[in-house]
Amino acid sequence: METLAYRVEDRIGFLTLNRPERYNAVDRTMMLELEAFWRERAWDDGVGVIVLDGGAAKGFCAGLDMKTLGPEIFAMEPAAMYDGQRRLARLLLAMRRAPQPIVCAVHGAAAGLGFSFAMASDVRVIAEDARFSAAYIRIGLGGADMASSYFLPRLIGAGRAAEFLLTGDWMTAADAMALGFASRLVPRDRLLETATAIARAMTSNNPLGLRMTKEALNIALDAGGLEACLELEDRNQVMLLLARKLEGRRL
Repeated sequence: METLAYRVEDRIGFLTLNRPERYNAVDRTMMLELEAFWRERAWDDGVGVIVLDGGAAKGFCAGLDMKTLGPEIFAMEPAAMYDGQRRLARLLLAMRRAPQPIVCAVHGAAAGLGFSFAMASDVRVIAEDARFSAAYIRIGLGGADMASSYFLPRLIGAGRAAEFLLTGDWMTAADAMALGFASRLVPRDRLLETATAIARAMTSNNPLGLRMTKEALNIALDAGGLEACLELEDRNQVMLLLARKLEGRRL
């Protein structure tokens, strides 16, 4: 891959955005490579958790590459423009559909689509210099884009989410911790180490249980009420109990 680096170690997949010269901004090649990457993970039973990071770039991800893919989409006819918008946005859906929990390690700026990559992850570990912005409204677009209007209110509450989406202001690392957006704040040199430790704790658990827990959390975010959540949890737990029974294992 040209714009991504990937390796697997002890059932943990390490995915690194790898366009450091462009602040890991998403161009057409990265979009295509991310599409292929998440499509392949859908049936990858050999990897239990994904750790996503920004590698050697100055920051995690600057969002859409406004020197290449941005102007290309802007110049398209309406139908093609709509397809381009949808294609980028479906990267976030692919992340949520991935059976593997995603631990996102963020340093520096995560703006626009980069912010959404962090939001679409399951756990966020951030460095002291991390900062986040839904920058869309600052460039003359609506503040709700790339799943930001879905994820952010669910992560930090509707009121504060509205403020960030309507102003385009930066969320600092301190804000992210105070609002519950991130779960760990660590020095930059311990960022990947901490994310890896969390991933290892996850992979030490039952692989099927790990996958079904992510599925349950996803569905519970959209569930109509408590009963729907309970039905799903009951199904999952009985399935896991039966799996252990078939394996001849006790609790």
